[in-house]
Amino acid sequence: MRATFALRGLGEATATVMLTAALALPATAQERNYKPLTVRTPDGVTISAQEWGNPKGPEIVFIHGFSQASLSWARQVNSDLAKEFRMVTYDLRGHGNSDKPLEPQRYKESKYWADEVQAVIDAAGLKRPVLVGWSYGGRVIADYLRVHGSARLAGLNYVDAVSKSDPKFFGEGLKIQPLMLSDDLATNIAATRQFLHNCFEKQPGADDFEVMLAFNMMVPPGVRAAMGGRQLNQDDLLKSMRLPVLVTHGDKDRLVLLAAGKYTAETISGARLSIYPGIGHAPFYEDAARFNAELAAFVREANKAQSRN
Repeated sequence: MRATFALRGLGEATATVMLTAALALPATAQERNYKPLTVRTPDGVTISAQEWGNPKGPEIVFIHGFSQASLSWARQVNSDLAKEFRMVTYDLRGHGNSDKPLEPQRYKESKYWADEVQAVIDAAGLKRPVLVGWSYGGRVIADYLRVHGSARLAGLNYVDAVSKSDPKFFGEGLKIQPLMLSDDLATNIAATRQFLHNCFEKQPGADDFEVMLAFNMMVPPGVRAAMGGRQLNQDDLLKSMRLPVLVTHGDKDRLVLLAAGKYTAETISGARLSIYPGIGHAPFYEDAARFNAELAAFVREANKAQSRN
């Protein structure tokens, strides 16, 4: 049977063009190197999640930032990390391929975010993962710790994230965010483009930037607006933290300043601060080789520490 026959209702010439275009896509767009996971949260939100790598390896859950997606972690899941580690990525509620409820309250309560992380962990059958939280992902980690505690975790990696709401921790690069809430499409796109550029000191290539812009624009303005304004102060939790903690931060970050990373590392006993010179808000992308090596070493050590306890 000819391949074009499967494209019902299309002329042979049209179907052939579409098939040719599909075959011309990059390999990463055609092949699935992951196991898709369907996650349902207690409040009824369906979350799109993916499992990568070694199914028997130490576990890592990656939590992306504001207006981003699971695709943000491409340079981790498609790297040598996959040979050793079992990795789970997912799209936060309101992002990527996950459900996008428009009720603001679904984004205001810590319990919704915390239960979402737990639902991902349960759906994947993880026993004791390391949570890696980038930017707003650090806020989600705070939600999880407040609601569920740290008993089921092996460690935490804060990546250019804040652990306390304080104006001195935020940079000029965030001033564009109000325009990302606009219902005017042209305004929204222009602001999102600038926001993305602000995320990097070493700018992405054109192809990567197009993909990033595409998944950023999948987040409705109302969702972006609902995520804002949540205050954070978890000094009590941080000071009593007994988990291994790695704090990763670019010294050229224009969104979350290095002072935020230093504060987190100083507040958590035994936390290690890893500063990336000349790197912006996304060290896992801008210097993926170093980031992956440090993450691998940290996860190994965190799991050893847990096995000793």
